[in-house]
Amino acid sequence: MPGSGGPVATFSVWDYVVFAGLILFAAGIGLFQAIRGRKKASSDEFLLGGRQMTAVPVALSLTASFMSGITVIGTPAEAYMYGTPFWLFVFSYTIMSTFSAELFVPLFYRLSITSTYEYLEMRFNKLIRVIGTSMYIVQTALYTGMVIYAPALALNQITGLDLWGVLVATGVVCIIYCTLGGLKAVIWTDVFQMIIMLSGFVAVIARGAVLQGGFAKIWNDSYHGGRLETFSFDPDPLRRHSFWTIVVGGSLMWASMYSINQSQVQRYISCKTMTHAKLSLYLNMVGLWVTVSLAMLSGLTMYSIYKDCDPFTNKDVGASDQLLPYLVMDILAEFPGLPGLFVAAAYSGTLSTVSSSINALVAVTVEDFMKPAWPWLTERQLSWINMGMSVFYGGVCIGMAGVASLMGNILQAALSIFGMISGPLLGLYMLGMFFRCVNSTGGLVGLICGLAITLWVGIGAQVYPPLPEKTLRLSLSVEGCIAPDMNGTTTMTPFSTVLQTTTPQPRPALADNWYSLSYLYFCPVGIIVTMVTGLIVSAITGGCKQEKARPELFIGKSDLFCFGCRNSESEVSDLIEKDPKNIQGLESPVFCDNEIALKEKDHKEKITKF
Repeated sequence: MPGSGGPVATFSVWDYVVFAGLILFAAGIGLFQAIRGRKKASSDEFLLGGRQMTAVPVALSLTASFMSGITVIGTPAEAYMYGTPFWLFVFSYTIMSTFSAELFVPLFYRLSITSTYEYLEMRFNKLIRVIGTSMYIVQTALYTGMVIYAPALALNQITGLDLWGVLVATGVVCIIYCTLGGLKAVIWTDVFQMIIMLSGFVAVIARGAVLQGGFAKIWNDSYHGGRLETFSFDPDPLRRHSFWTIVVGGSLMWASMYSINQSQVQRYISCKTMTHAKLSLYLNMVGLWVTVSLAMLSGLTMYSIYKDCDPFTNKDVGASDQLLPYLVMDILAEFPGLPGLFVAAAYSGTLSTVSSSINALVAVTVEDFMKPAWPWLTERQLSWINMGMSVFYGGVCIGMAGVASLMGNILQAALSIFGMISGPLLGLYMLGMFFRCVNSTGGLVGLICGLAITLWVGIGAQVYPPLPEKTLRLSLSVEGCIAPDMNGTTTMTPFSTVLQTTTPQPRPALADNWYSLSYLYFCPVGIIVTMVTGLIVSAITGGCKQEKARPELFIGKSDLFCFGCRNSESEVSDLIEKDPKNIQGLESPVFCDNEIALKEKDHKEKITKF
């Protein structure tokens, strides 16, 4: 009986068929894109899809890239154990999407860059670009290892699938369609995988509602269990999740993931116009709303079923990340194929993130290290290098899964990594974009100081986790559990027999204040330290007296909310190609940057000669 505890069923033949079929279909998309685009084997086509993608598939890909297997498995467990404060991230997604679309899209799109970190060399110097790229590579490799390991561990213990066999298989599938198909394969595979992920959530919610007698019962159980206390306006920065930590800290953390993270930037600059690029981010925002809402509802459904028999406390599972797979096998096993659909949903999220990461790692390595070192490489040679690097980084990410096994709460750990490393990087970009007087010395010192501070607090928090009064984990019961005894009969499991006892370890003075800082504030701390230090050092080293920097490297008023802009060189060229004598499109006042006006003037001179 679902919700009574004890062992659950394992995969049936049909589950394996559904799971394998969906994953192989995803890999087939990569092969199809490889065959379809074999005549366009340029580096730009491989890494950016020829800059001809449209808003909708890119938006779904943006959503799927960070809605990984960690999200599929970790977010429902978050709702089950801590309630719905995590739902407040819908506000963070809104702020993040606006911030990224209106500040960073115009900048990156008009500069026509492939690697996000090209900007750091344009604005500062080569050394800062190399440091920024290296930070990204370390962050992404570690995060991707976590993305591979967490769902594999959880599903291994529930379904019986071999752990390392699944890890290697995951990496191999990603390597295949990244190596052969490039960014187009990744984006179109993400679209398919996003549909599978959402279908997995819907299956869990629908079946749970049927078992519980309707969704009203689920909502009522969640209310009486304290799971619906979403809004807490406690300003305490040590509080794990509150309105302020999520809306302020969470917005900046997600902005660092979407504004400057190569995996995301590479997608929206692959759009054929800036309007499509901005629109993709706003559509992605809606996709994030839907995904986190379905994940939260799945967690509430799980609580309603297990409110009297918590599988984690009852030792039916060994980690919170195994709760949702356990639920799936508990309530869906009688429907052959549906557990396979859910496992495919979790692995679709994993495949999506891993493939995105591999493609982005290849892009920054080729653009930031190989092209500058060997500028004579031909397009054909670069294409082969791209494929080879895809295989290399696939192997690295599989290897990093071993490091990820040492982390704790997988959802929190994943977001903490972005806060620790992307926070200082976002601060550096903001220094470069908004403050003309900041020089390379200020930027470098600010970045190093910001990174040192965030690593200090982040590693400290990992070694000395915050105490329960700050994390506010909600109560769970095992009074309704039925466990088999030695004679094969069933007995009620008393609550006292499953309480966990831990021996408190000595904690340093900083453990209960500095190390207990909410993980969502790691990013704001990194941004503030980087920007303040960078401004002070630039002022001391005479940054404001340096030569005036190129104007297109900064954000101006005209960059904001300019959906009608045709402000890339390729778009101007397209207008001329369609009708060389008609310059009306170029005379339109919707151009959004001084640099584009210069390009416009240059093109008009060419047209006059024509």
